[in-house]
Amino acid sequence: MNAPARKTSWLRTIQVVLWSFVGLRKNSESQQDIEKLNPFHIIGVAIGMALLFVLGLIALVNWVVAQPTGF
Repeated sequence: MNAPARKTSWLRTIQVVLWSFVGLRKNSESQQDIEKLNPFHIIGVAIGMALLFVLGLIALVNWVVAQPTGF
């Protein structure tokens, strides 16, 4: 039995991961994406986006802490 070909773009993978971070997806759309996307690409993009999110939070906290207070 041959496995179906999984051909999608990196942009689509990024969109799917962003939607999963937000949590707003229809189950039927999620199932279609699972059939089409490469799971290794999803894992890689998800780890990269989570890392960017954490680094963004760290940068935001450092920026807020460095601001002079008006008191």
